[in-house]
Amino acid sequence: MNGGNGRRRLTIRASAGQGTTVHRSAGARGRLGDRTGGEVPLDRLTTRGRLAWLSSAGSRIGTTLDLERTAQELAEFTVPGFADGAAVDILESVLRGEEGSRWTGTGVPLMRATAVSAVESLSSLEPTPVGETFVRTEEAHETLLHRYCLRQGRPVLVSRMRDADFVKVAPTASAAASMRAAGVHSYLAVPLIARGLLLGSADFVRGPGTRPFTSTDLALAEQLASQAAVYIDNARLYGREREHVVTLQRTLLPRATPVTPGLRVHAEYAPATAHHGVGGDWYDVMALPGGRTALMVGDVMGHGLPAAATMGRLRAVARTLMTLDMAPERVLARLDLATRDLEDEQVATFLCAVFDPAEATYTLASAGHLPPLLLDGQGSAAFVDVPVGAPLGAGVIPYDPLVLEVPAGGQLVMYTDGFVKSRHADLDHQLERLRAAARALTPEALEGGSLIGCAPADAPRFDEAVLLVATTAARTPGDLREWQLPREGRAASVARGLVTDQLAAWDLTELADVCELVVSELVGNALRYGNGPGRLRLLRGERLVVEVSDTGPDLPQIQHADLSDEGGRGLQLINMLCRRWGSCRTVTGKVVWAEQNLPS
Repeated sequence: MNGGNGRRRLTIRASAGQGTTVHRSAGARGRLGDRTGGEVPLDRLTTRGRLAWLSSAGSRIGTTLDLERTAQELAEFTVPGFADGAAVDILESVLRGEEGSRWTGTGVPLMRATAVSAVESLSSLEPTPVGETFVRTEEAHETLLHRYCLRQGRPVLVSRMRDADFVKVAPTASAAASMRAAGVHSYLAVPLIARGLLLGSADFVRGPGTRPFTSTDLALAEQLASQAAVYIDNARLYGREREHVVTLQRTLLPRATPVTPGLRVHAEYAPATAHHGVGGDWYDVMALPGGRTALMVGDVMGHGLPAAATMGRLRAVARTLMTLDMAPERVLARLDLATRDLEDEQVATFLCAVFDPAEATYTLASAGHLPPLLLDGQGSAAFVDVPVGAPLGAGVIPYDPLVLEVPAGGQLVMYTDGFVKSRHADLDHQLERLRAAARALTPEALEGGSLIGCAPADAPRFDEAVLLVATTAARTPGDLREWQLPREGRAASVARGLVTDQLAAWDLTELADVCELVVSELVGNALRYGNGPGRLRLLRGERLVVEVSDTGPDLPQIQHADLSDEGGRGLQLINMLCRRWGSCRTVTGKVVWAEQNLPS
């Protein structure tokens, strides 16, 4: 607008407070360098010079896809070259990733002060602090210039401000007095509009020693605002997409870790500080039969929504395979086949560890993943030399397991490469730094996830990471009992006597009747189908677990028994009397187990 059309004017926020950039250049403002190295006032430049100034905005505004940073770059670009003070306000809905506004109400939408910049002589002004939201209502000022600019979507120009104009511009009466005292004499406001939607506004003022804004300045500001609005809208769209990916990824990760007998597990997902760092890192902790625990860490190569979606699919397959009580190396082999069947043909690394509290051992298998770190609780730390197979999806199998004994108080650290990835150092150097950082932490700090803060990845970390720390708890003496059973017909009676005596010692006599029946059926099946029983194990933890091993290759299944059949009902009874039961293969045969709930 020109100055004769009502002297409409907007709010200016230009203080040396939070988010304010102070320029100490003296003399006349609004100047650009000419080809001889001197300074030329902006309003005296040729059309080509103004176009060059606008063109230079493309390299200084929108350098990142961060919305707040883009707004700050807009304010800093215009001070002191175009104005003595500048402020950028963005709609609160836009900052949340929503579309811009086609505002037609009686007031104006909720705004947030996003960026300010000012020369030193205007550092005494009192703007709305950056980060605070505000709204202007009609009751406040019927002729408020900011409201007019936002509602009409048109610029406002007040070439020479009069006393009555200050209260129409400043956010408070005190701020209006500060503007008047500082010598602010000219005001210009332009809306930020992209794709026909209002995103916010930009305000500019000039103070002592500078010329008033002109219609030429108004046209120049409109062009700059149009260009900057596109950058702001791009940042909004990118931020919304990234938020969707982060939300998807967090919903696909476990919300809580289950009870893990013999272990204390701390798991944490650390998103990348870089905007492109969202991807397919994941972890999982599963309670397995027999008091065992499965720990899994994986990393889908790539970033963005496809990697996060693939991560969710692989985690679901891995959980299903672990539910079948398969050995870690067999899980990796099946998971590799599943990965190759994915349409997106992505590749992932994966590390699986199954902890057995009875033996205090881990069984580990790796598909191209970084080695876990083991701390023995006595001050030493070393990487576990797990046989490394090909990444999932590469089609190179088999995978080899490693059995690792861990002392009480020992800690196994599993992680993804986001903790060690660097653009300036090789992997071996970064792994050594990770080992040193973990060794320097106390066991309590390591168990609490403090390794995230001192990991050797560059700061800021440009890739997401997953950390999983499993601490071996000291087992209560007497919670586990094992016996070698005879391989003849009296094995069942021997097993019943051992179980009854042990339950009496544990003060669990009320479970004896059911437990005797269960152990009789398990031993009977081992005699009939498994070449005789091997070891009997009784484990008291969150539940009472009975296990019988044998050397037979076939896993038991529930069968339908007719009324005339003499057998075939043992597993049906176990299924009805126990919380759950199952079997898993071992190197020498199999183990059949059953769980009972402990008395409350």
